[in-house]
Parts: sequence; structure tokens; C-alpha cells
Amino acid sequence: MSQEPARLTPDLDVLDEIQQRVLWLSTRIVDAANHDRSTGDGVKVGGHQASSASLVTAMTALWFAHLDAADRVAVKPHASPVYHSIQYLLGNLDRSYLPKLRARGGLQSYPSRTKDPDGVDFSTGSVGLGAAAPLFAAVTRRYVDAHFGKRPDSRFVALIGDAELDEGNIWEAVADPATTGLGNVMWLVDFNRQSLDRVVPGVRINQWRGQFEAAGWHVVEVKYGRRLAEAYTRPGGEALRDWIDAMPNEQYQSLFGLDGAALRRQFLDGAPAAVETFVADIPDAELAPLVTDLGGHDLAAMLDAYAQCDAVTDRPSVIFAYTVKGWGLPIAGNPRNHSALLSTEQVDTLRTARGLTRDTEWDRLDPATPAGIWVASRREALARPPREQSLPIAVPEATGVRANKPISTQEVFGRVLVDLARNEQVAPYLVTTAPDVATSTNLAGFINKTGVFAPTEQRLWNPDRMLRWEEHPAGQHIELGISEMNLFLLLGQLGLSWDLSAQPLLPIGTVYDPFVLRGLDAFLYGTYSGSRFIVAGTPSGITLAPEGGAHQSTITASVGLELPGVTFIEPAYATGLDWLLCDALGHIAAGPSRTTTAAPAEDGAYYFRLTTRPIDQAPFAAARARLGDAVLRRQVVSGAYRLVDAHQAYPELDPGAPVVQLAASGALLPEVLAASKELAEEGIAAHVVEVTSLDRLYRAWQRTLRQGVRTATVPSVAGVLRAAFPDRAPVVTVHDASSHAMAWLGSALGVAAVPLGVDEFGQSGSVEELYELHDLLPGSIANAALAALSLS
Repeated sequence: MSQEPARLTPDLDVLDEIQQRVLWLSTRIVDAANHDRSTGDGVKVGGHQASSASLVTAMTALWFAHLDAADRVAVKPHASPVYHSIQYLLGNLDRSYLPKLRARGGLQSYPSRTKDPDGVDFSTGSVGLGAAAPLFAAVTRRYVDAHFGKRPDSRFVALIGDAELDEGNIWEAVADPATTGLGNVMWLVDFNRQSLDRVVPGVRINQWRGQFEAAGWHVVEVKYGRRLAEAYTRPGGEALRDWIDAMPNEQYQSLFGLDGAALRRQFLDGAPAAVETFVADIPDAELAPLVTDLGGHDLAAMLDAYAQCDAVTDRPSVIFAYTVKGWGLPIAGNPRNHSALLSTEQVDTLRTARGLTRDTEWDRLDPATPAGIWVASRREALARPPREQSLPIAVPEATGVRANKPISTQEVFGRVLVDLARNEQVAPYLVTTAPDVATSTNLAGFINKTGVFAPTEQRLWNPDRMLRWEEHPAGQHIELGISEMNLFLLLGQLGLSWDLSAQPLLPIGTVYDPFVLRGLDAFLYGTYSGSRFIVAGTPSGITLAPEGGAHQSTITASVGLELPGVTFIEPAYATGLDWLLCDALGHIAAGPSRTTTAAPAEDGAYYFRLTTRPIDQAPFAAARARLGDAVLRRQVVSGAYRLVDAHQAYPELDPGAPVVQLAASGALLPEVLAASKELAEEGIAAHVVEVTSLDRLYRAWQRTLRQGVRTATVPSVAGVLRAAFPDRAPVVTVHDASSHAMAWLGSALGVAAVPLGVDEFGQSGSVEELYELHDLLPGSIANAALAALSLS
């Protein structure tokens, strides 16, 4: 770890008084949510009293004797009541929230950066992801320190359940080369040896220790408390230790529900004679607290483990803290206690045992007592200054990228990044990342200009004239192994660098578009956490042609459209992509309180779906000449514009000709334009609309609908839809993606619609062959227009 141990520690009796209050409050928070308020819907509120209790000691030791203000902690989902209890005692949470766990406007079921009121560092609702997030936050801090100067030392801590180690993304993160050598990272595993369904048969500590050590981590076990540690030093104590170590996990866990003679019989079942002899003189009343004395519930043992981790500065650390689920509660160790709730009678008994009453049960610690005085000192020590979310720069509206010949959006994307890397204001804050696909997603130009980030200068053994893969601390590309989960975890933390590292950045990631789905859970995690970044999925769709079905994305457009906190963008033309990419970076730079366009502020991530198919840029140039830059840019950024006005493009058309509208995104615009021409030859006016952002169109439509619903008025047609689709005419939607992603446009416009798209897995073939297979050639699009006209 990169920080010295805490300088002051309180008396352990004071810490114990604090942890007993934390245990009570966390238990009562869940109890109140289930027994004090009626939801009226018959649905269980739930909570995790036992899973909270197992981390009370570890968390009390952290917040009240170890952490500094700059440290950042991810709390396992089921321990959120403990976190809120600690924040309440520290004065960071109003008392009114305590009875409102899982209530509207109250405390979230699991820690949430964006919804909880008491300053959560990392959202942890999805197990495994919250554990890995501090690791990538530390990667981000290492990058920020190298580029913008050393920040105050921070420790990045994750408190995770042992069952979370079954999540594959944990090991992807641990094994990635980008996460090596992070001495300011500490994971604490709540090693209670229970999962949701059962007491885990067998203990996998040796396997997990080996996996962490193989990845270069420092491993600490906190297995025994002070009573057991002292007992092991007595004559015969070695036999006791060997028996406890060898005892089946299920047998050991069963001890927590017993006492007296029953516990002695259970403990000695199968034990060697030497163990029976050792405990013969220990009274029944003392035997239970002795043999169940686990290190994870020993404050001194936990503080010592934290200090051991602080002393190791060249690699991450992991602590396995042996605990019991339900510690200090009557359900301790019960194999079915994961979601169990204490009865009202049990809570009443617990309240009385703590010396509390109904009138005093929510009180903070008396500020005049040693415990209250210590808590006040910790509140001051942990206070944080506000963070600046915006960058003091002006992102240009466009780089002016040139495209005088057919070009793909993937190639344009790379060129725009290179141009932005020349901008003295913007360039310092750009950082890119990719899971071993940087060169094949057109980041090579940016990498050539800025270099690859490495904590220390790396010797280049294989110089390449085309790609200068130079690794050094000033590099601005972070290369990852082949893990899309790691890509989105890193992007999520880069996009929160304004808070976690006091430095806003402009993060951009690239990934093969079909493999967005591999990282979807982490993508969702980042956006749920309020992170702001750009990801380019490229190449996309069946337009990838010979690559075959496994590499042809069809549902990613729907994913981008449906993900909250994400703006999905899929342009076809170079200048449009230039405008949209600069606009997205402008939003990120401005922060959530400001916006760079007339559209409502967007505080989240941006997903650009791009392709490798070169297309002719002349149609866009014609629309630009017709509409002018100001109008066209506004419409492109808003989500759609009329690329071709059929009456202007084909003056020979009868003014009263039937009208149909062809709406499309991305690579299919050439086929749509050809269909428009075919239809004109048949006397049909087929206007062509390029949809640059289905997301922005959909949100605009939804805003007008919701306004109508909430005010009981007739919904209006959103302005962006009126501008792009001024005629009330049937529509054909054409998309190199699942046809349903665009199908809603008919409803939004109130007209007949025929959606075309890719609704089966792709396969290998030429572009034309695959377009024919999925009815995407001009002739099929023209036929769809005739069908739409017949339906209107």
C-alpha cells in the first residue's frame, strides 16, 4: 500500500462500543424497513442482517481507526446497512433516512453513487463489479499522477463477499497486466464461508491464495482472534489448532447456533483425544466464545492486517478475514440466514441488551463519552473537499476532417482523434483504451502521436515503421488484455476520475461491436454509477460480411438505445461523425451542470456504432449545400435530418406524387439512396432521412408523450421529429441491426411503418449477398416502400 498506517488508534474498548452501536443500527435499519412500514403491495422489502453483521468489525476498524479522507472504499452490496450506520454516526447522514431503507427517496438496497445521500464511492449492486472497480480506480490514479502531478495518497479498498470470488470478472481484473504493481489497492474478503443457498462445503482458501499470489498479490489471512491465538500457545494448544483447521466447514458453522453442553458435544464430534483433554477444564460458558473466536471479529487483528497491507507498497494486497455470517445476532451461522430477518421479539431483546429504548434507539453516541469524542475526531479526519466536475476547456464543434472520397466511419473516427490530439486545449485530457484491439479499431494514429501509457519507460524491442508502440509514463493509451469486462470497468473509472482522483478526463474506448455484449454488465455498472465516457463499437453489423455470424452484431443497437445513461449514436458520414464526436466530448468536458447544444443536458456515456464499409460522401455534401452548416449540424446532433428531399433531388416528380419516407442509420445509406432513386423512377417521392441517433429521437418522443400523460393533454410531435419528417407519410426503417430497434418510428410519427433489418444470425458472404439475404438491397427497400404505402 502507498500510505503509512494511521497515526492514532483509539482504545479497543472504545472501538468495541462503536462497533456494537453499528451492529445495532444496521440490524434495526433492516428491521424497520420490514416491520415498521407497510408497503401496501404485499411484496417483501427484504434486507441482509446476517450479511451485514459479518462485516461490522472490519468496517468499524476501517472507518474509525484506519482510513484517511483521500481513501476510497467499495462496500459489498449486502453490507449497505453497515455503511449507512457508520455514515450516520459520522454525521454524514440525516436521521430521517434510517427507517427508509429500500423506500422511495430513501436509502438504496445496495450502495449507489448516484442515489444514496451519504457519499458512496463505488456502486456495488452487481456482485464482482464493485470489487474490481477500486482496482481500476487505482489504475486511473496512476495515470492521473503521471500526467497531471501527484495527488494526495489514496488507498483503494474493496470489501467483498467470499462468494463474489466465483465471479469470472474478478479474475479477469486481477490477471490484467494493466492492474499489476498497484500498491495502493487492498481487497478485504468477508470469508464467512456461506453463500445465498448454503454453508459452503469445504473451504477454498488455498485455491484462492494461490490464484492471487500467482497474479503477484500480497495475501494476508486473519483467521483467529486473540482468545484462540492465546490458547494455541498453551500446552496442547497445537492439537486444538489442528482440529479447528481440519474440521469440516459445515460442522464449524453449526457451532454458532449452540451453547453449553450441546456445543461441546458438536465441537468434539470426531475430535482427537488430545483436543478433548485440552478443553476438559474449560467451562461450557467459556468454550463457545473461545472456539468461535474468529479473526474477522477481532478489532486488533483487523487493524494489524491493515497495517501489514500498508507496509507492502509494490503490489496489491488481499485480506481473507474469517467471519461468521450473522455475528452478534441470534441467527449467527444458520445455513439459511442470508435473507433471514430477526423477529420483532428478537429485535426487542437486542435493543434492551444494548441499553436502548424505543425513544433512544436511533441516537448517535453521546458526544461527551470517549466513544462520542473519538467519532467526532474521525468525522473531521474523513471530511472531503468538493470536486470540480468540468474541464476549463472549449472542445471545438468540429475538427474539419476531410473526406473527398468514400470512407468508413471507423477510419473517420481515427482521423478525428488524431486531429483532437493536435488541439492544445483538448489533447492533454484525452485517454484511450482497448482490449487488445487498438490497431484494428483505428487507434493507431492516436497511439503514434501520444504513445502507450506505462508507469515506467519500456524498451521497444521490435520497432515498427507504421506503428510506434512506445510505452512510457507520458503515453495516453492504456492497453488491456482481451477482456471486454475490464474495458468497461476501466472506462467507468476513467469517467469518474473527476471525483476519485480530482482530475476530469476525456476517456474513449474501442471494442469490436459484437463484443460490447461481453462487457455489458460492466457497461451498465459504469453508467449506473454516473460515469461519463465514449465507447466506439466497431466494426458492426452484417456489413462486416466475410467475418461471419460470430463477429456480426445485430442486437447492439437495441442495447445502446435501451441502456439508461447512454446516448447511442450511429452516423454514416464523416462530417456528421466529426460533429457528433466533438459534441459528445464537449458534454463530458462541460460536466453534468452544463450542455453544449440546445438539447437537454446529457450526463452519461456515449456509444458510437461504427463500420468499416467505405461510402460515398457526396450525398452529405449535397445536404450541406442545401441546408447550410448551422441547420444541418443542429439536426445531425439532435438525432436526424432529411438527407434527400425527393422533390428537390428529382424535379421531374409530380407535385402530387405519393410520398414515403426512408429512414436509415450507418452503412446502409447507399442502398437507401438507390431505393429512393428507383422509387422516383416509378413516380413515388421517397425522402431519405439519416438517423444519426435513435436514442435522441426516442427520448425526444418520450418527453412529449410523458408531458401529455402527466398533464392529460394531447402530446405534440417532438421538434426534431417534425424537422426530419415534416410530411405525414408512411415510413420504411432500414438498419444493419435488429429491425425492431427502429420500428417504433412509425408510432412516433403516427404513420404506417415497415421495418427492415437483421433478425437472424449473420453468416459469411459478400456485402451484397448478405444484404440480399436480409432484404436490404435497393429493390427490397423499394418494395417495402410500396408495402408501407399500401398500409397507409
